[in-house]
Amino acid sequence: MDISFKQVSHTYQVNSPFEYHALKSLDFDIKSGQFVAIVGHTGSGKSTLIQHLNGLLKPTSGEVVIGDYRLKADEKTANIKGLREKVGVVFQYPEHQLFEETIEKDIAFGPKNFGASDETIQARIPKILEAVNLDVALLNRSPFDLSGGQMRRVAIAGVLAMEPDVLVLDEPTAGLDPRGQQEIMDMFYKLHHEKGLTTILVTHSMEDALKYADHVIILEQGKKYLEGKPEDIFVQQARLKQVQLDVPEEIQFLMDLEKRLGMTIHYEKQSVDDLADTIKHRLGGGQ
Repeated sequence: MDISFKQVSHTYQVNSPFEYHALKSLDFDIKSGQFVAIVGHTGSGKSTLIQHLNGLLKPTSGEVVIGDYRLKADEKTANIKGLREKVGVVFQYPEHQLFEETIEKDIAFGPKNFGASDETIQARIPKILEAVNLDVALLNRSPFDLSGGQMRRVAIAGVLAMEPDVLVLDEPTAGLDPRGQQEIMDMFYKLHHEKGLTTILVTHSMEDALKYADHVIILEQGKKYLEGKPEDIFVQQARLKQVQLDVPEEIQFLMDLEKRLGMTIHYEKQSVDDLADTIKHRLGGGQ
């Protein structure tokens, strides 16, 4: 599902003393099947942007196009419920939205609300549990008896149960330990490829943006500051520093390597072990 922001601005509390311009003439396109990272500090406009993706907010001016759906100021969006079924949003701390008495009921709530039959939902649940690494034996337990990481997986399963075409992830690893962070991000990356999803990751983590995304958009004070492939964006150290962003550790390491040893290695999403093998090979070859 293609997504376009066309000169999109959003202003809160228009014509009041508290008027605030959260987005300013944003222009960008996201192609169907892309994994895009939206990066920026608090106040850069990230949260306002993602609320335009499923119609929670509309532009004050400009237009948002998501597949066949259009969001414009002062225009009623046709079939907004259909849009929200197609765009699944995993908000920060999604486990705070759990409320049903069993895991099965919580996962089923979303698709049932959008009109899916009980038979359809029951057919989806085992596949979804497998995707989020939860045991089917947990279905009749209360979600509140689980660990924090398991509760988050249940909440994510509820979003996936609607079978969205677009998956929006708002800081999905917030509050998790490093191992939990990697497990959750690897899970989303696998889902992205297996289901052909358009995935939009809102993150403060430059490392996650580099590792998982194939396209990056950096926001600053509601405007698009930089856009492009992560390996092209994250080498622009001076420009990143201007908006208080750091170069990811992997890129910084390769830049230091080139500076000290004159060895140039282009980052292509290699693992740390792969990079170590490449360096070892280069050094062993006398370069």
